[in-house]
Amino acid sequence: MIIGVPKEIKNNENRVAITPAGVAEFRKNGHTVYVQQQAGLGSGFTDEAYSQAGATLLPSIEEVYAIAEMICKVKEPIASEYELIKENQLLFTYFHFASSEALTHAMIARKAICLAYETVEKADRSLPLLVPMSEVAGRMAIQEGAKYLEKPMGGRGILLGGVAGVKPANVLILGGGIVGTQAAKMAAGLGANVTIMDISLARLRYLEDIMPANVDTVMSNEYNIREAIRLADLIIGAVLIPGAKAPHLITRDMLKEMKAGTVLVDVAVDQGGCIETCTPTTHENPTFVIDDIVHYCVANMPGAVPYTSTLALTNATLPYALQLANKGWEKACADNSELKKGLNIVQGNIVYKGVSDAWNLPLSTL
Repeated sequence: MIIGVPKEIKNNENRVAITPAGVAEFRKNGHTVYVQQQAGLGSGFTDEAYSQAGATLLPSIEEVYAIAEMICKVKEPIASEYELIKENQLLFTYFHFASSEALTHAMIARKAICLAYETVEKADRSLPLLVPMSEVAGRMAIQEGAKYLEKPMGGRGILLGGVAGVKPANVLILGGGIVGTQAAKMAAGLGANVTIMDISLARLRYLEDIMPANVDTVMSNEYNIREAIRLADLIIGAVLIPGAKAPHLITRDMLKEMKAGTVLVDVAVDQGGCIETCTPTTHENPTFVIDDIVHYCVANMPGAVPYTSTLALTNATLPYALQLANKGWEKACADNSELKKGLNIVQGNIVYKGVSDAWNLPLSTL
């Protein structure tokens, strides 16, 4: 198969879909790999390293899309890429269709094969291609939240861990999955008072067992959330419904119940956000303020630490990408139910229920 790796062009997205080591694996399996020049520079991988691994370098994104049977990316195509996508071309990347109606309609129109990292799902319902970036984003959420709590950044002027004689900050985490767990570990390690909420009692029991003493678990419901936000200095939105829009757990009217300078970090923003007032921002302009509450809503948080993120992501995606290249997408998905669940849009038809429900569009069966 002919594999294409374009340079990411989303704002401040420095990750790359395939490392030189990944290129070598594709080549070992008999495939041809075309990499856009400088695609890996943001992650620390030179054009020379790709050439030595066996890739052919192409100067433009247009040439990569034109020649490739499978495009491997990190983030969803943006508007300038839509026209480059060919009918029946396989795109393997994060799509998050439930957060973008325009992208959904564009990929339907292009009649491509859209296989989304975020909905590849194991039998135990874990999401192997979302986990590594969720780990990064969960840890980053605390780093960024701590920074924006500083007064010059618009926050309350609170040190997350406090000092002797001064209480630490109160951190509220909505969601006890991968993002929430990693955020809680980071916040607790810095000495904050942490409350983590989830709707699963079994998950809360697990978290109660593994978390340090400065982490409390609370059942997630509207009453408990309203009580907790009054005390919180930093709130992390970490809710995930695979392939579907996140529910709004914090509504606009709740902002007035928070302390001025409270910081909200909505990690779920790439799935529509679990905080009603959050809209996607970029690393260039990461925050905005509504009702004296600081909102941090960067939709590609791991893009700020591209070396770590690229290695973590490709460790997870490469085995699946090799299956797609070795067998073709139809046989690979027939043989592997995990990959089949990654199919979102196929030749102009929506085949994933979460996407169909998000935009009230017809659902097809494979």
